[in-house]
Amino acid sequence: MRPPALTRCLVLLLVMLLAACSPSDHRKLRIGVLYDLSGSMAVNGQTLRDAVKLAAEEINAAGGIQGRLLELVPGDTHSQTAMAAIEAERLISREHVDVLFACWTSACRKAVLPVVEKHQHLMVYALQYEGLEQSPYLLYTGSTANQQIIPGTRWALDRLGRRVFLVGSDYVFPRIANRLIADLTAVDGGVILGERYRPLGDTDFDAIAREIREARPDVVFNTVNGPSNQAFFRALNAAGMGHQAVVSFSVGELELKTLPELRRRGHYAVWSYFQSLPGAANQRFVQAWQRRYGFDKVTCDPGEAAYVGVKLWAQAVAAAGTAELDVVRLTLQRQTLNAPSGVLAVDSTTGHLWKSARVAEASPQGGFNIVFDLGEPLRPTPFPITRSKAEWLTLVKRAGK
Repeated sequence: MRPPALTRCLVLLLVMLLAACSPSDHRKLRIGVLYDLSGSMAVNGQTLRDAVKLAAEEINAAGGIQGRLLELVPGDTHSQTAMAAIEAERLISREHVDVLFACWTSACRKAVLPVVEKHQHLMVYALQYEGLEQSPYLLYTGSTANQQIIPGTRWALDRLGRRVFLVGSDYVFPRIANRLIADLTAVDGGVILGERYRPLGDTDFDAIAREIREARPDVVFNTVNGPSNQAFFRALNAAGMGHQAVVSFSVGELELKTLPELRRRGHYAVWSYFQSLPGAANQRFVQAWQRRYGFDKVTCDPGEAAYVGVKLWAQAVAAAGTAELDVVRLTLQRQTLNAPSGVLAVDSTTGHLWKSARVAEASPQGGFNIVFDLGEPLRPTPFPITRSKAEWLTLVKRAGK
């Protein structure tokens, strides 16, 4: 019997040969772009849309993909998970997009994923997330927990201290991230002094800030998402805790630009990408971004991950010689890219990217100064080894909101 891997390779080779021998197809390639363009997460969603648009425009300026130009087909989740699923169905069934770039929050992704899998389609997800998921129909270009949560937590426990307070928005990513942080803290001999959540988009953090003042932790791990971060840091300042060390996992240049309360020493962020990274590839990316959207506009990790996703998908379509979904999904498994954040590679086993981890401190003038750089890419591990896969899936089910 022929091994399955060999069979897949032979099928892929046959389809690619047929595509090469077929008449050239000059129809536009349709890209579904489904982000939060209105509602509480609109600023974040608009940034991802702009990143996808920039990458597509660069590809079109170079002649497209084998002569086929890219056409963006927009959708809007309205920052609502139910609407995200409805819009994903529309883009796939009625608009017949060739690929879907979608979602900011994990709650959105989990709402859209069943639609993508039902149609055996292809979606690219650009956010760092809790992991604990794999799908042959998704390319995950954001960091997994072992590429963000784990190295960021270990750095903070070593440098800032082991008395920990956890604050997050009330949905699956913060709750699962905090379970992992609690595991690492316990192994390191630390203590969790408190764990509090507020609804996504909420602005009432006064009681939590008072609890932090009374607990006096060495470090607060912050998994609050979106504009709620402004209310959280404002509440800390009002409680006399403006000096408190905070490590954020969902605050980047975009939030720092629009929320001055976040610009203070002792506030750290953990990502794979920062705008301040050195290197020619990042300089080209930042310059292209600012030429397109204005010299006061900042880039961020999710924006870079969305941009990278378009480039990886385009490479796969070009290599396959077709946009046929089954072939593109297989071809994606072999893609690498010299990205703004460094050389990235798709991990064929998990559908995630090999990525590095970096920690940076916020500057009062705006921007981040990198204080720790792992220096090499980490293989993605969607299911961290601190618990079994079954245990993690049970926790996800309980935390899913």
